Amino acid sequence: MSKVLIIDDEENLRKLLARIIRLEGFTIVESNNLKNALKSIDKEDPEIILCDVKLPDGNGIDFVKEVKSKNSIAEIILLTAYGNIPDGIQAMKNGAFDYIVKGNDNDKVIPLIYRALEKVDLKKRIALLEKQVGKKYNFESIIGSAPSILNAIELAKKVSLTDTTVLLLGETGTGKEIFAQAIHNAGKRAGNPFLALNCGTFSKDLLESEIFGHKAGAFTGAIKDKKGLIEEANKGTLFLDEIGEIPYELQSKLLRVLETNEFIKVGDTTPTKINVRFIAATNRDLQQDVNENKFREDLFYRLNVFTISLPSLHERKKDIPSLANFFLKVFSAKTGNNITGMNKRFLELLEQQEWKGNIRELKNTIERAVILCNGSELTPDDLPLEMRTSNIHSQKNSTAMDLSSVEKAHIQKVLMHTHGNKTEAARLLNIGLTTLYRKIEEYNL
Repeated sequence: MSKVLIIDDEENLRKLLARIIRLEGFTIVESNNLKNALKSIDKEDPEIILCDVKLPDGNGIDFVKEVKSKNSIAEIILLTAYGNIPDGIQAMKNGAFDYIVKGNDNDKVIPLIYRALEKVDLKKRIALLEKQVGKKYNFESIIGSAPSILNAIELAKKVSLTDTTVLLLGETGTGKEIFAQAIHNAGKRAGNPFLALNCGTFSKDLLESEIFGHKAGAFTGAIKDKKGLIEEANKGTLFLDEIGEIPYELQSKLLRVLETNEFIKVGDTTPTKINVRFIAATNRDLQQDVNENKFREDLFYRLNVFTISLPSLHERKKDIPSLANFFLKVFSAKTGNNITGMNKRFLELLEQQEWKGNIRELKNTIERAVILCNGSELTPDDLPLEMRTSNIHSQKNSTAMDLSSVEKAHIQKVLMHTHGNKTEAARLLNIGLTTLYRKIEEYNL
């Protein structure tokens, strides 16, 4: 939920605004001066700031310039008891979104907030685009020498020279998005947008708006026209991950785009023409979903023009050492730990794992091991408990320890590394936050 920071030394007015805005579903943060407001901005990261012009410790117009100089994504609406043109002009020059008079313009506050939020969303989308453009994956980025991965790379190289729709199949964590970006960057659309969307993370209505965009007034809160990712990706590539999760009702709309290169925004009646290359991916059996009427047969055949199956890590275990070494170098440089390698037993344990999470799970395991390592090379002690406990008693000269003692010591080590940050500790331990709290209570940590 979006946050709104209200800065005003008049408590009654501040509380009134807070109550009105909170009814719209926003999270409210309050401050009675600029000093505390700066702390709230650092801590709470609000999207919208309502700020009085005259405050005990400064001027709101100057405050706008200070906030904007820090490249804050937030939009600032200034409130004044006595509006005047010179102040209004200066406020806008400093980067304020708008400048309104208290009392007289109270009915404008909510529409203004929604308009400002549209601008914030646009800036976030631009930042995401810039970040994605900056991530340049190519076929040389894909590590592996197993025949199965080399075959997938060869197929991807061939199809990258065309505009053919590609369907990437494979388990979660096998690198489908990296393949999609490599295909894009090796083709004639390189340099144009590459946008990725996970179809399984949105409700039907939000997903429809995210893909196709909407017209102003299409639904509550749709103050302005919004471009969908299809339009944002024009002349480039749109990667639809987890395509099997797209609601059945939206599948016909996506099929129309693939067949006609045009779409209709939510709330619109006029088609919009686009030129987009589509790459889709899934870990589901779409043919089975078609048989069970969960996925449209015509859409399946339209997506299934050129299929590439990515092997699981379990199918290419000979690549584990090279992948592990790559991640070791990445995270050693990132953390500043001078770790030169992995001992033999560490690698043996890696090769014995099932890796149900595939490359993504291996990457997370190496990151955690690098963080926990106290020496110059990774050892079994740096691996998660479940990866090494099955071998504890079989190792020569190993110290006998009961399972709970090993688990307690490992959790303590991770908590010390994260300086008590339990959310980060749970991520590194690969367990839920609730489970971590239960373990902390159980072991009296």
